[in-house]
Amino acid sequence: MLGPVLLAAARSDSIRRLVSAAPITRPVVDRYIAGESLDQCLESVRTLADRGIEVTIDFLGEDITQRSEALRNRDAYLALTEALAAEGLGERAEMSVKLSAFGQALPGGHELALANVVPVVEAAAEAGTTVTLDMEDHTTVDSTLAILSELRRSHPETGAVVQSYLFRTEDDCYALAGEGSRVRLVKGAYNEPVEVAHQDKREVDLAFVRCLKILMAGKGYPMIGSHDPRMVAITEELARRHGRKPGEYEFQMLYGIREAEQDRLVAEGHRMRAYIPYGTDWYGYFMRRLAERPANLAFFLRSLVSRG
Repeated sequence: MLGPVLLAAARSDSIRRLVSAAPITRPVVDRYIAGESLDQCLESVRTLADRGIEVTIDFLGEDITQRSEALRNRDAYLALTEALAAEGLGERAEMSVKLSAFGQALPGGHELALANVVPVVEAAAEAGTTVTLDMEDHTTVDSTLAILSELRRSHPETGAVVQSYLFRTEDDCYALAGEGSRVRLVKGAYNEPVEVAHQDKREVDLAFVRCLKILMAGKGYPMIGSHDPRMVAITEELARRHGRKPGEYEFQMLYGIREAEQDRLVAEGHRMRAYIPYGTDWYGYFMRRLAERPANLAFFLRSLVSRG
């Protein structure tokens, strides 16, 4: 029951204020959020690049309520794209975009999100980088995939995310695994109803493997978003089975989590990408990381104790 409680807390303004003000929160957040400013984020990107780790960058700002906030988020990504180009980091850093941050949930949200994300995707292409559309709760999937299809007409390198806990995801994997596609597979981190998603961890894991098999057998570029050692090992085996060489798929893990494993994969010749969030609106992201599985809460608390 802990996961749903934390996910509900992620949308509570009163709990947000309480957690944000707590002195114990900041040291933990600093480990998993790459700063609140663009300069702080870029410093983290450079540090990871020195370790051979690529990145995908998320400017935190989802669940907005005003069109002005959507424009603010669009402009933040345009500034990020400009900075990546100026620093010559386009080949090392891509961007992850949540369409809710671009207005997807507002009235007329589908058209609004599309209008806001198009200039970001265009600017990314000019900077030599790419955009991946993050997936949010199940009510947004059809809109997100429709926007993806529209974007890929002019920018086929635009990536998508699929979540194995949704019943529909295997079919989505078959549809997305074509030539030139980029698909990040994750387990999922939203509180979904029993009508649309697996509730049991074992079922989510089994679905993840089924989706992984589809993507690795396809003609696209799989991006494996998991910290689970079993999924890493299964990915390596499937890559061998399908003759995929390093650079024909990649592993992705969250910034600040399993750093030794990230370094190990790089040392073994794998392509490794860290998901870097930055910005002041870190609360929702932080709570979902705790809610993904109960062990994460103990993990974060141990990290807090270890950092004094």
